[in-house]
Amino acid sequence: MKSDLINGKPVKSIILFALPIMLSSMLQYNYNLVDNIIVGRFVGTDALAAVGNVGSINGFIIGTSLGLTSGFTISVAQAYGARKFDKMNKYAGNSITLAFVIGMVIMIVAHFLSRPLLKAIDTPDDIIDMSAQYIDVLYYAVPIQMSLNNFNALSRAVGDSKRPLYFLIVSVIVNLLLDILFVGAFKWGVIGAAWATAISELVAAVLSAISVLKYTEEYNIDKTALKIDGKVSWAQIKIGIPISLQFSITSIGSMVLQTAVNGFGSSVIAGFTAAGRVEQLTNIPMSGLGVGNMTFVSQNYGAGKYERIIKSVKRIFILDVIVSLACSAILVSIGPFIVKLFMKEYNAQIMDAAMHYLWAIAECYSLVAVLFVFRNTLQGLGFTYANMIAGAGELFGRLAVALVFTPLIGFNAICYAGPVAWLLADIPLVIIYLNKKKNFKKLIDNQKQISKG
Repeated sequence: MKSDLINGKPVKSIILFALPIMLSSMLQYNYNLVDNIIVGRFVGTDALAAVGNVGSINGFIIGTSLGLTSGFTISVAQAYGARKFDKMNKYAGNSITLAFVIGMVIMIVAHFLSRPLLKAIDTPDDIIDMSAQYIDVLYYAVPIQMSLNNFNALSRAVGDSKRPLYFLIVSVIVNLLLDILFVGAFKWGVIGAAWATAISELVAAVLSAISVLKYTEEYNIDKTALKIDGKVSWAQIKIGIPISLQFSITSIGSMVLQTAVNGFGSSVIAGFTAAGRVEQLTNIPMSGLGVGNMTFVSQNYGAGKYERIIKSVKRIFILDVIVSLACSAILVSIGPFIVKLFMKEYNAQIMDAAMHYLWAIAECYSLVAVLFVFRNTLQGLGFTYANMIAGAGELFGRLAVALVFTPLIGFNAICYAGPVAWLLADIPLVIIYLNKKKNFKKLIDNQKQISKG
C-alpha cells in the first residue's frame, strides 16, 4: 500500500511514509555495523581502525554519487505530483541509465584515487594496506550502489517506501551470512567484509530493479525511456550537482578531520569510528522524517499545494526537535554498550575517545534536526543550490576545528567539529527557506483570489 502524500493528513502521511525509510536506514546502517563488529572481534583493533579510516573517503565518493541520484528523482516525484505520467516515465527511465553510467565513471576514477587519498589523510602505516584493500572492493560496487539507490528513490517518488525495505531485509541477511563466512570462517579479513557488503548490495539492486520495472503500476518504462536524453539528463544533473557537491564538500571536511584524528593513533581512531557508528544510528529517525518530508514537498509542489508544504515543514520541524532530544539521551546512555560491541577486548583509550565524542554531540543534537528538515525541504522544492551553500558552511566549520583548534586543545576540539559544522549549515538553510515561504504565501493568496473570482 502506497502513502497518499498529496491528499492525506500531512504529518500522519509523512510519518507512515517515513517509517519504512527509517527501518531501511536501520538495515543499511547494519551493513557497516555488522562489518565493524565482525572485523573488530574476528580480526582486531587495527582492522577496525582500517575500516573506520576509510569512512570519510568512502563518504566523499559515495556521497557524490548519492547526491546525483537524489537530484535525478526529484523531477520524477514532481511530475508524479503534477500527474504528468509521460514525463514521469521519461525522467525515470533516463535516471536509471544515467545513474549506472555515472557509477561506472566514478568507479574507475575512485579506484585510481584510493591510495593517494589514504596517504593524503595521513593514514598510519600499520593500517594503510588494510584500508586500501577494503575501499578498493567497495569501489567496484559503486555502479551497483548508485543503481540500488536510484531504484529505491524511484519507488519512494510514487509513495512506495515499503518495497525497498523488504529487499533490504533480504540483503542484510545475505550480508550477515557472508560476513560470518568470509571473515569468520575463511579468514579473509577486511577484504571479506567488503565483498560481503558488495554482494549483498547487488542482491538488493536486482530485486529493486525488477520491482520498479515490472511490478510498479505507476511506471511504464520501455526501452525508449531508458535511452539517454541529453536535455533531460542535463536538467536532472543540474538538480543533482548541488546536492552532490554538498555531500562532497562535507566529506572533504570529514577527510581533513580524519587526518587530525589519525594523528592520535589507532586506539583513538577506533574509538572515533565506534562513536561515529553510534551517531549514525541515532541520526536515522531524524533523517527519515527529513527524507519523508522531502518526498511530501516534491509531490505537493508539483501539485501546486503550497499551503500543505508550509504546514508540514512547521510540524515536522517540531517533531524532529523532540526526536533529537530523545536521541541525545540515547547517545550517552546506550552509547557505551554499543561501543563495547566493537572491541575484541576492553580498551579504556577507545572507550574514553568514543564517550568524549558522544557527549559533545549529544549537547547540540537539535542542530541536526534543523539541518535534516530544512535541507530536505529545499531539496524537495528543487532549490538544491541551498545544499551546496550549507555544505560550504559545514566544510568551513570542520576545517576551522581541524586546522586551528585541534593543535591548541587536542581531541576535545574534534569532538565539537560536528556541532560547529551543523550550526554553520543551519543558518543559510533557515534564511533561504523563510524567503521561499514568503513566496508561497503570495502564491496561496493568488490561488484563493482565483477560486473566489
